[in-house]
Amino acid sequence: MARATTANFHQMVLEVEVTAGSGIYSKLCGLTSRGINRQSNMQTSEVPDCDDESLPAVVERAVQSQEVTISASGVWSAESHGTILDWWDGGATKSIRIRHVNAAVGTPEYETGNAYLVSISNQAERGSKVTAEISIEFDGKPTITDKS
Repeated sequence: MARATTANFHQMVLEVEVTAGSGIYSKLCGLTSRGINRQSNMQTSEVPDCDDESLPAVVERAVQSQEVTISASGVWSAESHGTILDWWDGGATKSIRIRHVNAAVGTPEYETGNAYLVSISNQAERGSKVTAEISIEFDGKPTITDKS
């Protein structure tokens, strides 16, 4: 039996283009948990039987829209403090990308696009480090780039 090829934590990377248009992406420091959610928002229609309208209609579905969101959490780092707060305070998108380091050649390595930093939540507890939770939403679908 062949085992699945898997990826480790450090092989799914969230990167932000700090200076717009530079093409230089940096990791957000301190994040110890990252998640990406790809969702299809569905529309349903009830379609009746034309020959016998007494029969129950059949529900058919179609994708109405798609969205990609990211959630991340970890410790609040001095290295990313300014980047994160400036991004949120500006209320504008930044180019970000998810890098799948362990991607095989010919499969998606990057998911890149403009995204909003929707929320930041910080918590501080005596005896512990300050923590952070952030939520990011792509403005449209990210562009997928295969590994060459």
